Amino acid sequence: MELRGKRVLVCDCEKTMPLDGDKLAKACRAAGAEGSLEISSQLCRAQLGRFQRAARDGAPLLVACTQEAPLFGELAAEQAAEAEAPEPELGFFNIRETAGWSEAARAATPKLAALIAAATVELDPAPTVTMTSEGTCLVYGRDERALEAAERLKDRLEVTVLLSEAEDLVPPRRMEVPVFKGRIVSARGHLGAFAVTVDGYAAAQPSARAAFAFEAPRNNAYSECDLILDLTGGTPLFPAHERRDGYFRPDPDSPAAVQQAIFEAADYVGEFEKPRYVRYDPTICAHSRSRKTGCTRCLDLCPTSAITPAGDTVEFDPFVCAGCGQCAAACPTGAASYALPGPNSLIEKLKALLEGYRAAGGRKPVVLVHDGRHGEETIHLMARLGRGLPAEVLPIAVNQTTQLGVDFLASALAYGAAQIVVLIDPRKRDELGGIAGQIGLVETLLDGLGYGGGRVLLIDDADPSAVEDKLWRLRELEGLPAGSFLPLGGKRTRTLLALRHLHDEAPEPRKILPLAKGAPFGAVAVDTAGCTLCLACVGACPTGALMDAEDRPWLGFTEEACVQCGLCRNTCPEQVITLEPRLNFGDEARGAVTLNQAEPFNCVRCGKPFGVERSIERVAEQLAGRHSMFLESGRIERILMCEDCRVITEMEDQDNPLRGAERPRTRTTEDYLRERELAERGGNPEGGGSVH
Repeated sequence: MELRGKRVLVCDCEKTMPLDGDKLAKACRAAGAEGSLEISSQLCRAQLGRFQRAARDGAPLLVACTQEAPLFGELAAEQAAEAEAPEPELGFFNIRETAGWSEAARAATPKLAALIAAATVELDPAPTVTMTSEGTCLVYGRDERALEAAERLKDRLEVTVLLSEAEDLVPPRRMEVPVFKGRIVSARGHLGAFAVTVDGYAAAQPSARAAFAFEAPRNNAYSECDLILDLTGGTPLFPAHERRDGYFRPDPDSPAAVQQAIFEAADYVGEFEKPRYVRYDPTICAHSRSRKTGCTRCLDLCPTSAITPAGDTVEFDPFVCAGCGQCAAACPTGAASYALPGPNSLIEKLKALLEGYRAAGGRKPVVLVHDGRHGEETIHLMARLGRGLPAEVLPIAVNQTTQLGVDFLASALAYGAAQIVVLIDPRKRDELGGIAGQIGLVETLLDGLGYGGGRVLLIDDADPSAVEDKLWRLRELEGLPAGSFLPLGGKRTRTLLALRHLHDEAPEPRKILPLAKGAPFGAVAVDTAGCTLCLACVGACPTGALMDAEDRPWLGFTEEACVQCGLCRNTCPEQVITLEPRLNFGDEARGAVTLNQAEPFNCVRCGKPFGVERSIERVAEQLAGRHSMFLESGRIERILMCEDCRVITEMEDQDNPLRGAERPRTRTTEDYLRERELAERGGNPEGGGSVH
C-alpha cells in the first residue's frame, strides 16, 4: 500500500495484534492510499525479505515498527552499499503499543488508519548550535568526597577542586589535582563556557600537615571551566539546574548518584550539537518600546533564565535554553516560536491524524499529547502490563508538552477532536504556568461559544495505572465540527483560522466574548476628550494594530492585530488609553476603525495644514499672556504658524538679537561682465562717473 508517495509496511508482531489488511487498506483509502496491504507477522525475522525487496526499490518506506528500527536501518544501509545505490528514505511509527496491544484493538481500525496518515507527514528539522568542551572540570565540594571524585576523573578530564569547607580535612599523600578553598557567589554559562566568581579564594599550601592549610584568601576571584560537578549538597548554582548542560549536581550522600554523575561527566569532551529550540523574530516582539515595558510573558515563564531583556526586544541564549517551550506557548505575537519541530508541520501532522481517523469512520476522537520520554514510557507500560489505550484515543508525540499554545489546542478542536488530553511529566509540575494559561483561555472560548467546558485536560500522574484509569474513564463527548483549513501563516493567523471555524459552527455563535485580563486578544479604548492625537501610541504599537494617516490627524485601530501588550497605554502621555480583553468575531475586527480624529489647523501665515486644530488652540490658550515668551500681543500668533513660518517671522523680528544686517545682493557673472565693459568705456550706465 502507498500513501502520499510512501510505501507502508505493516506487521502484526507474530499475530499479537488483530489486524485485517483488507479493512485497514480500505480505511486508509479514504485518506488517499492506493493498492492492497499485506500484513506481515515476522517482518523483522522470517519475512525480512519483504523489507529487503521494498528497500531495494528505492522508494520512501514507512515501517509500522519502532522496536526493530535499528535492525531495519542497518540492513537498508548494507544493502544500499552493496548495490552502490543511495539509501532509501526510512520512517518508523508505532502501532503496537499505541493501538494493537489494547483491549480495544479490534475496534481500532480507524485509529490505525489515522496513525498511518499522520506518519506520512514529515516534520521540519530544528536548527542546531554547537557546544565545545575541552574537558576542564571544576569539582565543587565540602569534604573528602570532592577529592575522591576528582581522583576518579583526573585521567579523563582536567580537574580542579574547590572546597567550600576544609576543616580537619587531611591532605592526600599525592596532590594529583590542584586544590583551592572558596565559596562560589555567582555562576553563569553552559557546557564549554562556565564562569564562576569565588569569594574567599585561596590555594592550598603544600606544607600543610594534619589538615589543609591555605594561603591568604581574596574575594571576587574569577575562573572559567567546561564542566561543573557540584557535590556541596547546598543551593544549586543555577535555576532549573537539572536542565543546565554540563552542570552535574548529584546527592552527595548517594554513592550511586555520585558515581553516575562522574560516569556522565567523563564523556563530556569534544563537540556536542544541541537543538535551537526557539526561533525568535525581534521585529514583532512586544516586550518594550522607548523604555516602556509591555509584554513580559516569556521572561516570567523561562525556568532557566535563558531569556533576558535587550532594550525593546529580548535575547534568547540557545546554549542555556532547555527547550521547555513555555515562551513560545505564551508569546502573543509569535515572535518566539518552537522549532522542534516547526509549528506548521506539527499542526499538519495533527490535521492528518484527525482527518485520517474521521475518513476511516472514527467518531469522538480524543487527542493524547505526550512527550518522547515520560509519555512514551507510560504508553509502553500501559500496553504491556495493562489495558492499553482506548480505541478513540489518538496519541501524538511532541518534544515537550509545555510547548503547546492556543494555536495547537484550538486547531485540534477545529479539526474535530472531542477532547484533548495533555500527559505531563510529573517532574515538570512547576512548569505548568504557561500551558495552564493557554488551556484556561481555550476553555473560556469554548464555554462562551456554547461547546461547554472540560474538553482540555491535564494528567500528571507518575503511575501508568492511574493514567490508564483516567483515559478509560473519560467523559464521552461528541467531536466538534471538523474544518479543512490549512495551517498557514504565523501563530496568530493559525489561531484565528481555528477560532473562526469554531465560531462559525458554534451552538451559540456570540459576536464578542469577554476574556480575562492578560488574554492576547482585545480592543483599545481611547477617551477622545483627553486625547490630543499626539500619536505616541502608534509609534509604540509593535503589531501595527494602531495606525495613523499621512494627510490628516487620525487614529485608527485593527482589533485582530492587537495582542493587549499595554505598550500604547504605558506610552500615552495623557493616560487616556484603556485595554479591553475580548475576542471579536465581527468583520469590523479585521479592518481599521476610527478611534479618534480631528480637523488639521491651517497656518495663519501661509495656510499650510499642520497639527491638530483642537490641540493648537488649546496650547495657544494656555500660553497667551501667561508664559514669559508670549506676554506681548502678537507673539502668540507664532504658535498658530507652521514650523517654517515660525522661523521666518522670528528672523524678521526687529528685536531679535540674532538678526543681522540686510543680506547683500548676490553677485553674478553678468555683474562682473558689465563692470568690465564699463571700465573699458570709462563710464557707468548713467554716464555720470567712472568705475574705480
